Amino acid sequence: MGRFRHLILTTALVTYMLIIIGGIVRVTGSGLGCPDWPTCFGSWIPPMRFDAIIEYTHRLAAALTSPLILASALVAWLRYREHRLISRPLLWGLGLLLVQGLLGGLVVVLETPPNLVAVHLGVALILFALLIVSAVAAFHLYAHGKLPQRLQFRSRFSRSARGALVGIFVVLVSGALVAMTNATYACSGWPLCNGELIPGHPLGWVHMGHRLAVALVSVHLVMLLARAWRTQRTQRGILISATLTVVLYFSQALVGAVKVSSQFPIPLLGLHVASAAAVWAAAVVLAGLVGLADRSPQDEDKEAAQPLDTSQFLKDLLSLTKPIIVALLLVTTYGGMVLAGRALPPLGLTLWTLLGGALAAGGSGAINQYIDRETDQHMSRTARRPIAAGRLTPAEGLAFGLSLLVLAFFLLANFVNLLAALLALAGMVYYVVLYSMWLKHATVQNIVIGGGAGAIPPLVGWAAVAGSLNWTAVFLFLIIFMWTPPHFWALALIKHKDYARAGVPMLPVVRGEAETRRQIWWYSVLLVALTLALPPLGMAGTVYLVSAALLGGLLLLAAWAVLRQGGNKVAWRMYRYSSLYLALLFLALVLDALL
Repeated sequence: MGRFRHLILTTALVTYMLIIIGGIVRVTGSGLGCPDWPTCFGSWIPPMRFDAIIEYTHRLAAALTSPLILASALVAWLRYREHRLISRPLLWGLGLLLVQGLLGGLVVVLETPPNLVAVHLGVALILFALLIVSAVAAFHLYAHGKLPQRLQFRSRFSRSARGALVGIFVVLVSGALVAMTNATYACSGWPLCNGELIPGHPLGWVHMGHRLAVALVSVHLVMLLARAWRTQRTQRGILISATLTVVLYFSQALVGAVKVSSQFPIPLLGLHVASAAAVWAAAVVLAGLVGLADRSPQDEDKEAAQPLDTSQFLKDLLSLTKPIIVALLLVTTYGGMVLAGRALPPLGLTLWTLLGGALAAGGSGAINQYIDRETDQHMSRTARRPIAAGRLTPAEGLAFGLSLLVLAFFLLANFVNLLAALLALAGMVYYVVLYSMWLKHATVQNIVIGGGAGAIPPLVGWAAVAGSLNWTAVFLFLIIFMWTPPHFWALALIKHKDYARAGVPMLPVVRGEAETRRQIWWYSVLLVALTLALPPLGMAGTVYLVSAALLGGLLLLAAWAVLRQGGNKVAWRMYRYSSLYLALLFLALVLDALL
């Protein structure tokens, strides 16, 4: 079952990529990039044209997907035939695969008729949904050792989730029909169509029908989200998938609005298609999970009746984001923005960049607290955190954190640029996966290697203004990378007993306090030397040089005291000053760039 889970998950992911590539073919009008089938202009190698390459890539992805679906269905039939929720969706998927191949050929031969393209997309979405249902069932069987024969939808919330799935399907297919018939331009203005309530052209009806579907599904999803956070607080998978379905849906709508206003840039076209497929995937996962859970109305009513202190709940959500750390990261982000442009960046760009950065950092912090929820209970510094203390359920913490990460990426991609969004995404993955899930409990070098996550914000700021990176941006990254170990090792000296009790291999726990004090000193020396290298390299001026020298001297004094004196008092002074040091250093960079 372990290998089969990975096989079916891989098949679903490849199918997801196939839908994305197919969507790009559709929205860019590349469907006739290869007018014949299965060859492209009579050759197995497409000509060097965008439409031909993207269309032929779509065909190759389809060719890769078919054997994966066939292999998954074969294994399911041979080994898991008695589990109908695993085997039957895959067998049905085989039939749809044949239908999809025939439709794809007809779309090319008949020169992409709009109705047939919409049917082609609808079949692809249903095929994708069947793969997801089978994967969800396989993971459920692996985790629980048993699997019901069918999905049950007895409660009001489960029926709402099923309704959301149907509504999203209608929105996606009608949206494809609008795009293929050029009905996008049939209605100008909003909410009326060319100033009229009743469209005067058939394409206007197509456009307004899509708008109506979007509006109705939007209302339904808002109600679904509110109900999920009242009745599914303890159901991790359900709460997460419900939250992500709603967040992705409105994010996808945002991408659609921005791409139209910015004249359909290719990156946003691709993101629009990818987010649409992600919405569908999240909605299918939600429907599958609620069907498997088979919660009764009484179960949900009992959970909804639990008392909730709204004020404390909001405070706990804010606490999950680690706002003090977020504030420090935003200082470095803004420093990167000013240094990149050698001027104050535009107010709008600043607001969107800092908001996206705050959401990215806050979401990462929330997920970190979810991952460390058991470890935090053994440490006096973290035992009162919302999830560790039981004020928030793990499901709430993870759902909240993931929603912030999704919002951060989409805001940066839409209102800043794609490079800034991808850098922020890299930082999120670095902190959550590489550091929190692996390095923190795996090696004494956890803080050293993991410091790269906190060093990415100035790169995001730089990319937001410049649209690219250069060596100065790399130096900003290295400064924070070198700053992180002495900063956190000073805290580790104070809390080394907590870390030892929690089983976290911090430097003072593994190699002792004396070695930690020496490492703090040498990293501080290297940090100060690195900061002073910027002016000779032409990356900063006199104001920064004087400031960096003064601030660095004070940091070295604090590190020297830690090395020679020892004790919690000097370590605490080092920890507090190092935070102030980094903020003032980037403030000096800002002033130097502006003067």
